[in-house]
Amino acid sequence: MRAVVQHTLGGPEVLSVQRVPRPEPLPTEVRVKVHAAGVNPVDWKTRAGAGMAGVLGEPPFILGWDVSGVVEKVGFGVTTLQEGDEVYGMPWFPRAAGGYAEYVTAPARQFARKPTSVSHEQAAAVPLAALTAWQALVDAAHVRPGQRVLVHAAAGGVGHLAVQFAKHLGAHVVGTARAGGHDWLTKLGADELIDYTTVRFEDAVSDVDVVLDLVGDHHDDTSTRSLDVLRPGGLLVAVPAGVSPELAAAAEAKGMRVSPFLVEPDGPALTAIGALIDSGEVVVEVEEVFPLEQVAEAHTRGESNRTRGKLVLRVAS
Repeated sequence: MRAVVQHTLGGPEVLSVQRVPRPEPLPTEVRVKVHAAGVNPVDWKTRAGAGMAGVLGEPPFILGWDVSGVVEKVGFGVTTLQEGDEVYGMPWFPRAAGGYAEYVTAPARQFARKPTSVSHEQAAAVPLAALTAWQALVDAAHVRPGQRVLVHAAAGGVGHLAVQFAKHLGAHVVGTARAGGHDWLTKLGADELIDYTTVRFEDAVSDVDVVLDLVGDHHDDTSTRSLDVLRPGGLLVAVPAGVSPELAAAAEAKGMRVSPFLVEPDGPALTAIGALIDSGEVVVEVEEVFPLEQVAEAHTRGESNRTRGKLVLRVAS
């Protein structure tokens, strides 16, 4: 099968399409013929030696966790899926899934049936970003109606879904994003928007119950500054870099809570998310779809940090 393999850590140029053996499903696993694969920040971070590189180990390896496709083969013991089912998922994360390939194998329950109202390219943009937003807001923060939620990087892949999920949960949603994305984010449900390039967000918002930080302290101390907008006892969910000892100490001194976060495979949550997509309550934004052979261009585009929504690789027609 065709797959994107890298034999060394480095820039986008280390990615190349090669022929590799097609995987066979073990008991309780399915083999999925991949139609499209999502491209995420963790992909290019891992490619360069950060991200999940420590989990994957030394190259060679195949990047990619977001996939949408069709079940082609079912292993012994699988009861939830059958051959021909259209599915999507984020298998194995943070272990290697090999999503940038024509086929992947993984436990059947790490997949869910693809939303029927969207294409494989749109569905492939969903799992990692949507599960990050969903698990952070629903499982970690337990967002309730009437709470005030601040989403940093609201126009990004995770952010634009987090805005919609927070609104679905009944929250008052505030987002940080460049001015060009404000009208779009308002349509998605944001109640207030802050252009972080012209305004310090801590000067524009306060009394927040939950901050979903998709930026981190590496950029202008975003995590630490977010403590200043929380209500007493409020929660900061720190996604990109987790919670440093310094951030934990600052939160404790201010009477705030902080939580590190890492997304997990979650078939049942993808089923719930798929229902929201099919109902029209949640939409996923795909800025561009690249053929598999242009994976390096997709990574270069993603690393610009100027995309709206998600980038996707088309693996099979």
